[in-house]
Amino acid sequence: MNTPQDRITTPVTAELLRGALDVEHTEHGVLPHRLPARARAQYADGQLAMAESQPSGVRLVFRTRATAVELEVLPTKRAYVGAPPRPDGVYDLLVDGRLTRQASVAGGNTLVIDMTAGTAELRPGAPGTVRFTDLRDGMKDVEIWLPHNETTELVALRTDAPVEPAQDPDRRVWLHHGSSISHGSDAASPTTTWPALAASLGGVELINLGFGGSALLDPFTARTLRDTTADLISVKIGINVVNADLMRLRAFTPAVHGFLDTIREGHPTAPLLVVSPILCPIHEDTPGPCAPDFSALSTGQLRFMATGDPAETASGRLTLTVIRDELARIVAQRAADDPNIHHLDGRDLYGDADFAELPLPDALHPDAATHRRIGERFADLAFAAKGAFATGGA
Repeated sequence: MNTPQDRITTPVTAELLRGALDVEHTEHGVLPHRLPARARAQYADGQLAMAESQPSGVRLVFRTRATAVELEVLPTKRAYVGAPPRPDGVYDLLVDGRLTRQASVAGGNTLVIDMTAGTAELRPGAPGTVRFTDLRDGMKDVEIWLPHNETTELVALRTDAPVEPAQDPDRRVWLHHGSSISHGSDAASPTTTWPALAASLGGVELINLGFGGSALLDPFTARTLRDTTADLISVKIGINVVNADLMRLRAFTPAVHGFLDTIREGHPTAPLLVVSPILCPIHEDTPGPCAPDFSALSTGQLRFMATGDPAETASGRLTLTVIRDELARIVAQRAADDPNIHHLDGRDLYGDADFAELPLPDALHPDAATHRRIGERFADLAFAAKGAFATGGA
């Protein structure tokens, strides 16, 4: 019988990782990133740094005969002052493509965020180990999907049999960019974020560049999309632009064109799907900025509210309604010269009837059941015979 002392330690390298665009070597091990170093260096924003280092869609993939797999990690968890503790992140283990086990790691670093004061404090912690034992014998493909909402340094991979890189899956690569909703927000686990579910249903390999609070039409993000190898590309634009009250309509329209132009420099003919925001009643007709509802926080609930003036939309302030109309117009204009660009109204993924049945718990982010609904609908609309991502083109 194998014992923990018999475990084989395999270095975690980029060859074993999918869904990451960069790997940083740290004092503890390696840290997967979803933005390359050059992009990260162009704007030192704490929210973006946290979001892109949270490994949504990132997974360790290898072949092995091992029946025991251990992954030592140093997670960084979030805690909000005045709000209930967040649950530990979930690791999903897939064997030959099937979800087989789930586990979590306690402890680690903690980023304590005080939204009232606008401060964040990092409290160091110790690494922990996630263990999967009694796996079936024989050669198999193993995937460990990292928690979509916890920055995760990978310290050591240990198994009771040798590990080798998995074969190329020979599937189309889907590159997606969006906000915290695409990042995973309150999905139950990393394989049940709506992009991960849609990718599974569509039979494609996912690279998820959904960044919580950071889908802001940044040029360095557009260049990252341009320079990343992919067969299918989608961009979900709007909610963060309104949340941040980032720009007015005069700036938004050229920014979208520029963002899409940059993507097209690297992917001139790939199917490109522009997705407008899902329904979010607080921002449908009320501009940002979005702010925490501190009255709800005092009761232990984390909720958000819109603080803009609806009357100012006439002067160019952005709402979701304005953005949806403008994105539809932009795509229709570009489609005259670009037959591979497509538009999807986000309300087809989550609209009024869905909100009545499955309201957004914090007024901004979908829950686990809603992620599943959005993922299934996206797969039906995008990967179906006449969808933008249909095999052989739309």
